[in-house]
Amino acid sequence: MELAILIQVAIGVAILFVIKKILSLPIWVLKNSIAGAIMLYIFNLFGFFTLKITFIHCLIVGVLGIPGLIGLIIYFYQIVPEVGSLL
Repeated sequence: MELAILIQVAIGVAILFVIKKILSLPIWVLKNSIAGAIMLYIFNLFGFFTLKITFIHCLIVGVLGIPGLIGLIIYFYQIVPEVGSLL
């Protein structure tokens, strides 16, 4: 009887852990997107290049940081220069 209760408690804790992870994902994405938007805004103020502040760009910069920002610059101004000139 005690083993069955222990197994049920372990399963309950595991389910709560999974629910917590699922619910914290949107908050993590939103937090990183806001950080990416701030980084892009500061970069646009002081940089030689300008990048649009879109949700995808903010997410890339928020998750990857400075390498993501450098990757966006390389993509828009080296790989696809005609798009970079439109920004």
